[in-house]
Amino acid sequence: MGENDKLDIEWNWRIDLNSRRRNYGFFGVVVAVFFGVMCSASSFASDSLPATIERIKPGIVVVGTFQRTRSPRGLFLGTGFAIGDGSLVVTNAHVVAKQLDEGHLESLAVFIRRGGKDQMVQARQVATDPEHDLAILKLSGNARLPPMRLGDSSKVKEGELYAFTGYPIGMVLGLFPVTHRGIVSAITPMAIPVIQSRQLNTKMLKRLRNPYDVFQLDATAYPGNSGSPLYDPESGEVVGIINKVFVKESKEQVLSQPSGITYAIPVVYLRQLMGKVKGER
Repeated sequence: MGENDKLDIEWNWRIDLNSRRRNYGFFGVVVAVFFGVMCSASSFASDSLPATIERIKPGIVVVGTFQRTRSPRGLFLGTGFAIGDGSLVVTNAHVVAKQLDEGHLESLAVFIRRGGKDQMVQARQVATDPEHDLAILKLSGNARLPPMRLGDSSKVKEGELYAFTGYPIGMVLGLFPVTHRGIVSAITPMAIPVIQSRQLNTKMLKRLRNPYDVFQLDATAYPGNSGSPLYDPESGEVVGIINKVFVKESKEQVLSQPSGITYAIPVVYLRQLMGKVKGER
C-alpha cells in the first residue's frame, strides 16, 4: 500500500468520523428534545391534576339510602357526581337497583362533606338506563352541588391518561373521595367472553347481540367506585362513568387481589339519558 493510499484511507476515516459525530450530535439533540417534551407533558399532567381534583371534589358524592330508624341511618352504595344545574346526580343503575323499604321510610340519598361536617340530602330517581348501567337522581328541595362538565367521549383514544375520583370501599374510608389515574388500555365491546355456553344468561346474550364500546382502564377500581366520573386530568371534563372492575376469582377477593382492569361507560350514553329529564331541571 502506497503513501497516497494511506492518506486517502486516513482522510476518508476522518470524514466518516466527523460525519458520525455530527449525526450523533443531531441524534442527541433529537433525544433531548423528545425527552424534554415528554417530561414537560408529564409534568404538565401532574401539575394540573391536583388543581382539577380540588375543583371537582365538591361535586362528587356518595350515593346510598337513608332510614331514620336504622343503625346506621345512612347506607353507602356507590359514587355519584353532579351534572346540569347541580340538582342532578349521575350514578350506575346497579347502585340504586336495591328495592327501598318504603314502609320504614327508606329513601335514596347522597352524602357529602362540607365544612368538616358530614351532610345528607335526600334524592329520587328520575331516569334510568339499565342497558348502559346509568341512573340520574334529583336532589330534594333546592339543594345544589357544583356540577361537572361533560366532555366528548368520541375523542377518547387508547393510551391517553385519565383519572377517576370516588369512594372505594364505601363506608370504611368515610366521606373522603379518593383519586386513581391510568390510561385507556383498550376501547372494547361490552361483552366479556365465557368459556362455556351454560355460563351465559339473558342479559349477557343481549349484550352479545348488541354490543357497545366501553373504555377499559389499567387503573384499579374497588367496590364503592361504581358511578365515579372518569375525567380529563387537565380540564376535568367527564368522558365516562366507572361501572365495574374485572374480578379474577371471587368478589370477596377483589380487595386482596385486584385485577387492575376497570371499565367505564362512555359519557355519550349519559347525554342521551339526560334528554329524558329536561323537565326535572
